[in-house]
Order: sequence, then C-alpha cells, then structure tokens
Amino acid sequence: DLARDRGLEPTIENGIDLVIELQLAGGFGAIYHSMDDRDVQRILKHPMTMINTDGDAVAYGEGFPHPRSYGTFPRVLGRYVRELKVISLEEAVRRMTSLSAEQIGQDDLGLLREGFIADITVFDADTVADRATYTDPHQYSVGIRYVIINGTPVIQSGAFTGERPGRVIRGPARR
Repeated sequence: DLARDRGLEPTIENGIDLVIELQLAGGFGAIYHSMDDRDVQRILKHPMTMINTDGDAVAYGEGFPHPRSYGTFPRVLGRYVRELKVISLEEAVRRMTSLSAEQIGQDDLGLLREGFIADITVFDADTVADRATYTDPHQYSVGIRYVIINGTPVIQSGAFTGERPGRVIRGPARR
C-alpha cells in the first residue's frame, strides 16, 4: 500500500527499500495475512490445541491493533463453534480454560470448583460474536453478559463496572 501511495510498483525491491526507510524512521507495526481459515479450522480440530491470544492490551480508540485484541474468544465461540461447528461449545470452553491453565501449572484456575480462583464469563452462546475488523478494530464483542475476575464483577449486564481485580499469573511455560 505504501509503495502504491508513493507511485511505486509493489515489487520486492521497492518493499525492501520502504521497510528499511520505515525502520530507520522509528519502526512500524504491521498485520500480516499469512494464515488461511482452513488451516485455523484444521488446527482447532486437534485435541491438544489450546485457545489463547497474543492480542495486545490496547487503549480504546488508539492505533490499529489486530482485531484479536478485542475478540479472540468470542470469534472462536461465534464462528468456529456456532457457525462452522468445528468443535463443540464444551470443548472450546475447556481449551480456553482448564487445558490452558493445566499446561502452565496453574492448578487452581480453569475449573469451577470450591477453593479455586473465581474467574467466570457468562455469555449467550446464540449471540456471542466478535465485531472488531481490520479497518475498525476498536469494537467490543457482543453476547458477553458478565465477567467475574477473582470474585469481582468487571462486566455486569454487558457493561464495564470499572473494577480491575485481575493479577499477573506467573508460572512455568509447561510442566
């Protein structure tokens, strides 16, 4: 796009020159479209695939983050569970919670059990969906009714409460 904006042919050589120029001017961020949705579906079918995100913590309305910063989990629940039926709802939730917690050695997370840390998300399985796009990334997902972190509501009736009871989780990457 930058090459075209400057009237240059979109060649590898011009791309290299522009990347060097941008880097020397202080760097840049980019979103690369290198995955195919069929690959995502194939990977999700594997029984050991955990569902997490590498989306950035972002300030609302600032910059152009990847849409996953706003909607990774609702996207899985809406698109891959409800619409495409790649995996079941129960399996998706397990892969987002207990399977991930187990892999990092956090035995008091990821399950609803007495004495465990109370992190709970209540959502409508029929409507949960991501809304963020590449051109309009600052859009909250829909269908999330309540989020409770460490026993404190942070989303109540779909609205942010202002509470921030979360904590950093430290532990081994794998057992």
